[in-house]
Amino acid sequence: MMYEKLSPKQLQSMLWWSQPDTKNYDAVVCDGSVRSGKTMSMTVGFVLWSMKNFNGENFAFCGKTIDSLKRNVITPMQKWLEGVVKIKVNLSRNFLDISMCGHTNRYYFFGGKDESSYQLIQGITLAGVLLDEVALMPKSFVEQALARCSVTGSKLWFNCNPESSEHWFFKEWVDENSEKTSNKNRLHMHFTMDDNFSLSDEVKQRYERMYSGVFYDRYIKGLWVLAEGLIYPMFDKSRHIVENYTPTTNAVYYISCDYGTLNPCSMGLWAVEKNKAVRLKEYYYDGRNKKIQKTDEEYYSALEKLAEGFDVRHVIIDPSAASFITTIKKHGKFSVRKARNDVLNGIRTTMTLLDNDRLFFCENCKDTIREFALYRWDEKSGKDAVIKENDHAMDDIRYFCYTVLRRIFLHEEG
Repeated sequence: MMYEKLSPKQLQSMLWWSQPDTKNYDAVVCDGSVRSGKTMSMTVGFVLWSMKNFNGENFAFCGKTIDSLKRNVITPMQKWLEGVVKIKVNLSRNFLDISMCGHTNRYYFFGGKDESSYQLIQGITLAGVLLDEVALMPKSFVEQALARCSVTGSKLWFNCNPESSEHWFFKEWVDENSEKTSNKNRLHMHFTMDDNFSLSDEVKQRYERMYSGVFYDRYIKGLWVLAEGLIYPMFDKSRHIVENYTPTTNAVYYISCDYGTLNPCSMGLWAVEKNKAVRLKEYYYDGRNKKIQKTDEEYYSALEKLAEGFDVRHVIIDPSAASFITTIKKHGKFSVRKARNDVLNGIRTTMTLLDNDRLFFCENCKDTIREFALYRWDEKSGKDAVIKENDHAMDDIRYFCYTVLRRIFLHEEG
């Protein structure tokens, strides 16, 4: 560890348990922007605290999934603590043993991805737990993890990026005005990217360009805010609609598809250039409105007509559209890729591409333009959810952005 590079806030989150004015807290909550260094400082602090105060005890590292936990915490931790402690990892059994100054403790890995995950952590007795990205875990899992910490002197370590201001974790652990929070004996620390001294101004600016809208408020400003209003308020006809567009000879073509039988079926033809993607034309059919349901073969004919004259690299399609995928493959003309259907990350990616002038639409894409003006957050749901209306062109655009364009223009992996 290069302690001279740590900011005051990182040092405090690492060593709060040893300081006279904070050591009596039962828990620490660190929230705020991405790339603020809170995961590193908390992980190192959690290990140092546990090794100094306990010997022969069990602890837990928790993430949304064990894979994400290993990637974000366990693997980098071995570099962060190199030369400070001795670590023996058993990846197949999901635990590691750490030795330091004659003490040895065991640290188990748990994933809290859904409501059934709490069963995985039942029964174990812990002296402490670190929950990485706790806002992504269900309340039932978090509460079960906390209930396991029954050893005298145990402490709770939480970190996360902000979510909705209606999120249960915000109301119970973060909100300074909440009665539930006031009953918690916890230290709350809020981070921004300025608290990470290892980030250059260039890197900070790059991360600022990666987020827009509500995701910018959360992941850059570090605010717990409700998603409300239009989902894509940055969409502007004068900015994102192009007239008489002709692709260059280097353009690569794709078709994105949100399949529907009674619900609308939306398909768009895209030209991907060096620095932008343009939706050249689209097909949109509403079986419920027309009162006539089309067959998969009829939709395939529409797909062929949409692609006519273009060498389409892939058709990006809703992964649940099994029958239509089978039909396309049967004809053997198009390569099919199942879309990555992560709604919130797909929306985040589409926002960023719109905001960074990477996404454009020809004026004949009437249904796309109409849906942009109607596609809204469901403010009554209490969580990040969209109103499932006027969303079919929005879905096929999201599939395309998150499956193809995020790799090309945002250089995101996974």
